[in-house]
Amino acid sequence: MEKFFKLKENNTTVSTEIMAGVTTFFAMSYILFVNPTILSLSGMPFQAVFLATIIASVIGTLIMGLFANVPYAQAPGMGLNAFFTFTVVMGLGYSWEQGLAMVFLCGIINIIITITKLRKLIIQSIPESLQHAIGGGIGIFIAYVGIKNAGFLQFTSDESAIVSSVVDGDKATNVVSNGGIVPALANFNNPAIVLALIGLIITTILVIKNVKGAILIGIVTTTIISIPMGVVDLSAINFQQNSLGNSIKELGTTFGAAFGPNGMPSLFSDASKIPQVLLTVLAFSLSDIFDTIGTFIGTGRRTGIFSKEEEDSVMTSRGIHSKMDKALFADAIATTAGAVVGTSNVTTYVESAAGIGAGGRTGLTSVVVAAMFLLSSFLSPVVGAVPTQATAPALILVGVMMMASFKEIEWTNLEDAIPAFFTSIFMGLAYSISYGIAAGFIFFVLIKVVKGKVKEISPVLWIVTGLFIINFIVLATL
Repeated sequence: MEKFFKLKENNTTVSTEIMAGVTTFFAMSYILFVNPTILSLSGMPFQAVFLATIIASVIGTLIMGLFANVPYAQAPGMGLNAFFTFTVVMGLGYSWEQGLAMVFLCGIINIIITITKLRKLIIQSIPESLQHAIGGGIGIFIAYVGIKNAGFLQFTSDESAIVSSVVDGDKATNVVSNGGIVPALANFNNPAIVLALIGLIITTILVIKNVKGAILIGIVTTTIISIPMGVVDLSAINFQQNSLGNSIKELGTTFGAAFGPNGMPSLFSDASKIPQVLLTVLAFSLSDIFDTIGTFIGTGRRTGIFSKEEEDSVMTSRGIHSKMDKALFADAIATTAGAVVGTSNVTTYVESAAGIGAGGRTGLTSVVVAAMFLLSSFLSPVVGAVPTQATAPALILVGVMMMASFKEIEWTNLEDAIPAFFTSIFMGLAYSISYGIAAGFIFFVLIKVVKGKVKEISPVLWIVTGLFIINFIVLATL
């Protein structure tokens, strides 16, 4: 173990690495509950996604530990799973099988990018201010999803503002309204809303007090409170249906679905949608790439896990040589594997910083995290009892944490502030991460052209922005 992980060389011990691994797991374990909650809204079986989340996390984290020998953990990414459900499936109308096919293609693209100089071109093409805006904007989006899931908001629409609706008997469903819709704070006279508020207060206190596993503890505590409040009826829960055996059975629905008749073959059957498919895969890929690189550079530089030379090699080298090259390759492989078993993009978690802060310096930390994820598969019967009001606070607070990226933006400089604003605000209010990225790119290009700074726009950014504009034109003509 000493020889394989080079513990002495990295000034660490087995006990330190184990503690670091446990710390990282509890810091990110909320994904076990949140990822199935989000992806199941796309029509995917909840229990299948729960098990797919575990399998993808184990595969990705093991590769990170055994191949790259770095203390980072992987799991389906927050923001990326929301993009999958709310934009790709609900917004653009693709099936979840087609969504998985797109995730698989994203993984393949990221592998190619990692082993070629395309990585350098893409990284250099995105202005730093927009990279930070994308991270913070995803935080707004995730927090907004949590607020809606908690039931904190209610929406009123004037009759004149209703564009279209579908009537089912005496009820209007799928109502589309324009700017006449007005959001407001809901009345806290419903047990489910009160439960979400209690959960938010508890989880906030735990996070502020830096309690290890605060988000997971918050979810569990809120779930327990939901029972006497009548939000969850234990007698109505089918523990046999939510067993590990049933999760394995349901996994058969998602495993390989990306390549089934409703997946990859149908994805390119409509030639008119091919540009939109390519744009969506690109959006997946860009988010995944910058999430991972940002995590590595942000945590590795301070701790010495990645040297300055290794950071520079990401921009200059071709192939897989340094630890960072291997770590990026592990991340791309994990996304591909996740698509096969049935989950959205797998990415490197910034919560790995918790384990690094606890002393983790080698891949042994990652191996411990993978082992913890594997053991968590036996929690399957319990997951069915977790209400959305228990996971909503987790979404809100994870969103708050992700919004920390905004501090890196120079808001007093309107050349940076305007594209950053439209990037982030459109992600939340348009309920679409890709539309936020598109808005940011378009305004960035517009401002640089007006200011006579065309040379600051990279060829790659011109191409991507053009594709976004074409996409909007196509959507407007449908």
